[in-house]
Amino acid sequence: MKIFRNMHNSGFSPLSVISAAAILSLLLAFPLFVKTPYILHMMILFFLSIIMGESWNILGGYTGQYSVGHAAYFGVGAYTTMMLMQFKQIPPWFGMWAGMVMVVVVALMIGSICFRLRGPYFVLASIAVAEIIRLSAMNLKDITNGAEGILATEIMPLKIGGLVVTDFLTKVPFYYIGLAFTLITILANYLVQHSKLGYYFQAIREDQDAAHSLGINLTVYKNIALAISAVLTSLAGSFYAIYVGFIDPPTVLGLDTSVQIVLICIIGGIGTIMGPVIGSLVLVPLSEALRTNMIAHGIFMTGLVSEQSAAGTFLKENLGHAHALIYGILVVVVILFMPDGVLGFIKKLTQKKMR
Repeated sequence: MKIFRNMHNSGFSPLSVISAAAILSLLLAFPLFVKTPYILHMMILFFLSIIMGESWNILGGYTGQYSVGHAAYFGVGAYTTMMLMQFKQIPPWFGMWAGMVMVVVVALMIGSICFRLRGPYFVLASIAVAEIIRLSAMNLKDITNGAEGILATEIMPLKIGGLVVTDFLTKVPFYYIGLAFTLITILANYLVQHSKLGYYFQAIREDQDAAHSLGINLTVYKNIALAISAVLTSLAGSFYAIYVGFIDPPTVLGLDTSVQIVLICIIGGIGTIMGPVIGSLVLVPLSEALRTNMIAHGIFMTGLVSEQSAAGTFLKENLGHAHALIYGILVVVVILFMPDGVLGFIKKLTQKKMR
């Protein structure tokens, strides 16, 4: 009974612990039963999306600093890992650590400047800094290979001593790495939410002036939140670079990447542990449906629009590239009808049914 009481006091019920353990067991066993590369690829993208969302959530969700420049940290992690691997033959699992160190330096430099601003001015400053880094990567061709990007010729096998742990020839190692990083970022969010540090972050989010009057050093704790968020985002960037095997400035440093990171949390629920998970469940399938034009084909199958008509031709040619439009409509719908995100909407429906 004492064990269950302690779990309840920590915010866990026995049922939630059992459910989490069951889900984790299923995820661990998933590649043993599902061998289809495409499905494993979708799961890896799902993990990557959660990692990005949970990373941003620490700064934007708990601290209330809505950065729209997180592509800077994603890109720095990706570029550091890829440059060390491709140009210096340093294995990527060492390059990841170097990327984290680089990101902390970059984050503290950015924080020392941008955290003097608040509200929309901070948002604009974060976008500007990310654009500066993107343009630098485009023009410093001798260092970053410029607009051509970096293509990995091979990924070095992971070795412990003389033992080869994995050679990365299939998607299964990436699946388990993605799952491990996902669990790390979720754990980081939990620790932030239930720690003294997290309470300081949330106090800053609720009222910066009141937090300052209580003796909370705004600059210090904002920079701590940014450093944690940036390091985890760097981890996502490194993982993406190794998995895809190619990076260039528009892909890993573009504004689209920053916006997508923010959307994961907005749609799922900002400032919650499960919000980025729910947001990823929405955005990853939607993004894939747009990429493969599945939405247009679905419209044709319903008979609402003929494939041979002018409208059908327009949908086939343009809907697959309408990410920004679809995402914009989705955000408007969420803000108007689900201001607390999909997770908050589900909680409200559950509470109404319980009454």
